[in-house]
Amino acid sequence: MLSPDASPPETRPQRDVYTISRLNREVRMRIEGGFPLLWVEGEISNLSRPGSGHLYLTLKDTQAQVRCAMFRARNRNLAFVPRDGMQVLVRARAGLYEARGDFQLIVEHMEAAGDGALRRAFEVLKQRLAAEGLFAEAHKRPLPTPPRRIGVITSPTGAAIRDILSVLRRRFPAIPVLVYPVPVQGEGAPREIAAALERASERAECDVLILTRGGGSLEDLWAFNEEIVARAVHACTIPVVTGIGHEIDFTIADFVADRRAPTPSGAAEVVSPDQAE
Repeated sequence: MLSPDASPPETRPQRDVYTISRLNREVRMRIEGGFPLLWVEGEISNLSRPGSGHLYLTLKDTQAQVRCAMFRARNRNLAFVPRDGMQVLVRARAGLYEARGDFQLIVEHMEAAGDGALRRAFEVLKQRLAAEGLFAEAHKRPLPTPPRRIGVITSPTGAAIRDILSVLRRRFPAIPVLVYPVPVQGEGAPREIAAALERASERAECDVLILTRGGGSLEDLWAFNEEIVARAVHACTIPVVTGIGHEIDFTIADFVADRRAPTPSGAAEVVSPDQAE
């Protein structure tokens, strides 16, 4: 029995005790609810492909790493084969694997990091030039039929010029061809391609130009995605037909040109009538 002057015993607050399962579940929900889909760049390591068809890997940089999973339904559409040591860009959701308490990324899309950076630069420039009106149909000029002389801006030693000359000999051999030799890839290529377009415009030796090269990777074709080339095509006083890469390849120069052909051979067909018809 307590005396009248005694204090009542302290009551302890009720403890909210988490199980491990509850803790991991609530942490997972907070992580998933707190982050949108993320773009993350890193180097692949510890890549594994079990019989399930899923991909498991670690993405790392110089200071940290994170585990990743890319499920079969997503990785079956990959445009390349991932390997350890490869630098990649992923679109992923942050999450937690509850059973082990492992923080991880669930990858929905993966691309080579170099291509990813180039594609983002491509889209930024494409949108800016489109807003300026460089792609507008109102600027597209008709092609001469038949042309008095065809100018070809390309490498003098590549497959593209051989294909073009072969097609022109077959279709209309009487049309003279003037080649403006340029490098079609490498650091100095955009500047030299732009200079060739300006030179052809000033000399007015031809009444249609083919700007062309054979196929290659996005990086190989990059000279034709440079702003200096796009503006030179737009400023050229002679109609320009592009035939760059393969049918699936699109460059900024294609959007600016008066006509795009899917291949170098296709460009030769666009500019030349067929005398057999």
